[in-house]
Amino acid sequence: MLNAIKTFAADEAGAVTVDWVVLTAALVGLGLAVMAVISTGLQDLSGDILTVLEDDHITTAFPVTP
Repeated sequence: MLNAIKTFAADEAGAVTVDWVVLTAALVGLGLAVMAVISTGLQDLSGDILTVLEDDHITTAFPVTP
């Protein structure tokens, strides 16, 4: 039994898979964090652009149909 535990502890098969899973999870987490930060700034920026366009009478928030 002790020999089986030593063999299991020394076996490195699957270690690369674990590394790739951890790396992929880190990249997904980083991507989600970046999207959360960018989406807030993007919403603010698009609101600012809409305000400028409306102030210059280039567009209206709710177009009037004849």
